[in-house]
Amino acid sequence: MNNNKSSFYDTSNIALLLLKMRTFIALFIILGFFSLTVDGFLAPTSLIIMIKHISINAFLALGITFVIITAGIDLSIGATLGFCGMVAGYLISNGLIIEPLGIAIFPSVWVVVPIVIVIGGLIGALNGLIITRYKVAPFICTLGTMYIIRGAAMLLSGGETFPGLQGNPELGNTGFDAIGAGYLLGLPIAIWLMFIMAAIIAYIAKKLPFGRHVYAIGDNERAAELSGIKVNNVKIWVYTIAGLCAAVAGIVVTSQLVASHPATGTAFEMNAIAAVVLGGTSLAGGRGTIMGTLIGAFVIGILADGLVMMGVSEFWQMVIKGLVIIIAVIIDQMQNKLQYKAAISSQKLTS
Repeated sequence: MNNNKSSFYDTSNIALLLLKMRTFIALFIILGFFSLTVDGFLAPTSLIIMIKHISINAFLALGITFVIITAGIDLSIGATLGFCGMVAGYLISNGLIIEPLGIAIFPSVWVVVPIVIVIGGLIGALNGLIITRYKVAPFICTLGTMYIIRGAAMLLSGGETFPGLQGNPELGNTGFDAIGAGYLLGLPIAIWLMFIMAAIIAYIAKKLPFGRHVYAIGDNERAAELSGIKVNNVKIWVYTIAGLCAAVAGIVVTSQLVASHPATGTAFEMNAIAAVVLGGTSLAGGRGTIMGTLIGAFVIGILADGLVMMGVSEFWQMVIKGLVIIIAVIIDQMQNKLQYKAAISSQKLTS
């Protein structure tokens, strides 16, 4: 009887390990498939371009990983990306107009970038404040702010695009395009930014008390509160981090396009959420890793670029992405059930 229990326990552990490694397995399968069906798919130039595209989704996904670990959601990150890009475009194109003095100040890129990042953080903090203070469901709150921010982006330019954001040497505001198009040590700056951001957020998650508090809240919010964790403060900060990351994504996208449009970032939040869930973060909260999110972003990005290179229509791409999200959630539920059964089996073996 004990042998049967032990065998079931071992089988459950193997199945659980495979489920935990599902993102890596999916990544290798996708890479293998496209390398066989698309000529030059794994060429260094193609890989660099793909990773550059992936970085945008990675910025957003890394930002909302903490949000989802706390069992929250943020639907406004795509709109925040677009709005922050519009702010950057406005500052470079029009400058800061001081009407009483009749002058316009054109800030340098080193001033524009911090301003935009702070604005993104403030949008995230506002989300967190509304959710915690007024007990508004995260889905409803961020859905509302998504519309507000998108509308604000439209109002900023009257629905028009801010083109030609290379800046003017006479105004001292050149260099913005280098963020998205520049290279450092043979790699695009956007890729370096992605890995730096991933390293910083991973450090916060693993080494700082804040990271442990995030997981504790997602696992059991009431228990976390009783243990002395300032739940509301932590939640405000996780939404602030999501806003900051969305702002960075907005800067990179706008720099790559050398133009800003108010509709930029539409539906980007869906790809980010898919990457986080595919990376093993539970929508129920309490479980997830930054590395998993990064690999999830690679899976979604490579899948999207591979389908484009194969000539698959945009409509089928949407269908496939939707199926990926559903399958990821189903697998997540399977992992939860197996973990529960494995824990019960472990208790029976030790008793």
